[in-house]
Amino acid sequence: MASSSSPLLFSVKRCAPEFVRPTNPTPREVKLSDLDDQEGLRFQVPLIMFYPNNPLMKGKDPAKVIKEALGKALVYYYPLAGRLIEGDDRKLMVDCTGEGVLFIEADADTTLENLGDSIQPMCPCYEELLYDVPGSGGILGSPLILIQVTRLRCGGFIFALRLNHTMSDGPGLVQFLNAISEMTEGLSVPSLLPIWQRELLNARNPPRITRIHHEYEEVTNTKGTLMAMDENNLVHRSFFFDLKEIRALRNRLPASLGACSTFEVLIAYVWRCRTIAFAVDPDEVVRISCLINMRGKRGFDLPPGYYGNAFVYPASITKAGMLCKNPLEYAIRLLKKAKAEMSQEYMKSVADLMVIKGRPSFTLPGNYLISDLTHAGFGEVDFGWGKPVYGGAARALSNVSFCMRFRNSKGEEGNVIPICLPPPVMERFEQELKRMTKEAEPVRLITSKL
Repeated sequence: MASSSSPLLFSVKRCAPEFVRPTNPTPREVKLSDLDDQEGLRFQVPLIMFYPNNPLMKGKDPAKVIKEALGKALVYYYPLAGRLIEGDDRKLMVDCTGEGVLFIEADADTTLENLGDSIQPMCPCYEELLYDVPGSGGILGSPLILIQVTRLRCGGFIFALRLNHTMSDGPGLVQFLNAISEMTEGLSVPSLLPIWQRELLNARNPPRITRIHHEYEEVTNTKGTLMAMDENNLVHRSFFFDLKEIRALRNRLPASLGACSTFEVLIAYVWRCRTIAFAVDPDEVVRISCLINMRGKRGFDLPPGYYGNAFVYPASITKAGMLCKNPLEYAIRLLKKAKAEMSQEYMKSVADLMVIKGRPSFTLPGNYLISDLTHAGFGEVDFGWGKPVYGGAARALSNVSFCMRFRNSKGEEGNVIPICLPPPVMERFEQELKRMTKEAEPVRLITSKL
């Protein structure tokens, strides 16, 4: 396990931001949705991709190539060129105005080689690679997408994007990026046509909550140890887990646990270490919410081309003492149990809960949300220069992390997880990660009811 937070400075010169609009006229209409319209998705999510030089593309400007293809793709994804408005009871709607997305051309006086192991989430000068245009970061009435293409001295470039999360999830965004990619290849129509049909995930009439949703429970910090996260006082670091470390964690698991995904193993490990680092009272309830996407799952009738938010995040809950005292298998069993409860009925119950309870945010005290982006496809997006050396989340958020595949500068394969924590908690977290990887003696499993 290796962490990265070292500073690396370089300067970036930006052109003035401009709007890229659909190249052809698009319908002017208002689009509605339900599952997208929850408080917990009303934020901007940043992504970043690093592309090496390709001699075959000599003389071509990546910013101009991508900007031209973007306008063509927006003809088909025209809601992304609109603006969000609110109706009665703060109901979100997309006004398809065709105003466009924000686009920035830039140049950096560095090379991909100089960046080295900084090519991962929380890259130095991140704010320069995805400039927060004043007045553009709101949820209502603001551009739904901001893109910055930064050319590098080596001929490579960095593609950074900020998305209003209410519009799409990871796989939906990749679908849009692939459409841009196809336009750079000369296609005039995307091979996979976008499908809106957000009504497929709307609440029922009448709505009815039929499942337990720990991820939306209102909780109080009863013991005073569920530390609030101050966005202005957080340390951001990325942790790389190579295949050897992942294998070592797997070797500690009993055969009775059955097959476990790398995501389950790593996230159980990180959740346990994170909880220990926060020094939560043993009787306090903690939870982890893992995003589960419904695309391609049996029983979910989402058509190919659907690019809205199509996930739920059922929460696993336990007392902090049980999580911290038990071996890794305890946390994994909790994750598997929550995952097994996922069904079409669960999804419908979430949509109904949004309507009945006024679109609440997810639980914040003692909750840790994590999204598995290892199969999202960001690392496959090709604008003509080949695949990126890294493609995925640009950073973690206060209570949210992402898990992504990664190859470091030594060529080692593994997974990277960006995490942000208060400074003293981060220090304890790193110590606990190291302690657990060195731990050789098995720990007896303790069982208890919550």
